[in-house]
Order: sequence, then C-alpha cells, then structure tokens
Amino acid sequence: MIRQIAPVFFSTDIPATLAFYKDKLGFDCLGTWQDPPVYAIVARNGHEIHFRRAAPPTINPDKYKSELLDAYLFVEDADVLHAGYAAKGLEFTRALGDTPWNCREFVVKDCDGRLLAFGAEVKNA
Repeated sequence: MIRQIAPVFFSTDIPATLAFYKDKLGFDCLGTWQDPPVYAIVARNGHEIHFRRAAPPTINPDKYKSELLDAYLFVEDADVLHAGYAAKGLEFTRALGDTPWNCREFVVKDCDGRLLAFGAEVKNA
C-alpha cells in the first residue's frame, strides 16, 4: 500500500530554495543534511517535497511556452490559496481560472524555475 509519494527536486542552492518554499509557499522545513546542506525536506499539510543539491539541469526552451509542469498540487480552495500567495507578492505564470477539466487552478514558477500548478476540483452546483 502506498501512503504518500514525495517528489525529489534538484536545487543549486538549498538555503535559497528553502527560503522560497517557507516564505512564499508556506511550507515548513522538516530538516536539512550536511553543512552546507545537500538535501532538505519541506512539508505542508502532511505532504513532503524533497530537494537535493545538484548542478543546473539542461535548459529546455519549450518548458515555459508549453507549460511543462513539474508538479500538480491538489488543494482545498484555489481562490483562498491564490489570494494568500498574491498578498506575499508571488508571481503567477498562469492566472487563477477555471479549466475544461473541471478544476480551478493557477501556476507559479518557483525560485529554481520549476512550474507548480495548484488546483481544486470545481464542485457542480
């Protein structure tokens, strides 16, 4: 039985990545390993993201044009989360809106260039 899946993202600067996920996205740091850190774990609402220090990946020029997502985070209320992130000055690569697949979602680019979509299922009235 699988209880949880945690993505492992590469980062060139673990402290900067941790600051972004804590200050901008509201995650808590569960721990770092070695000094300077080469590995870290953040969590929000019981869901973890792991980071490993690594050299920068090869650039994909179509990543942003094609909106090649790195992660999709299912949330309770996309409007509330979006408002909180906007109040913190977070930049959005796709504005909050409804999709043809019955979700209300938005997309942000993190400090390392990853695209994170946050979405909530639209309940039919």
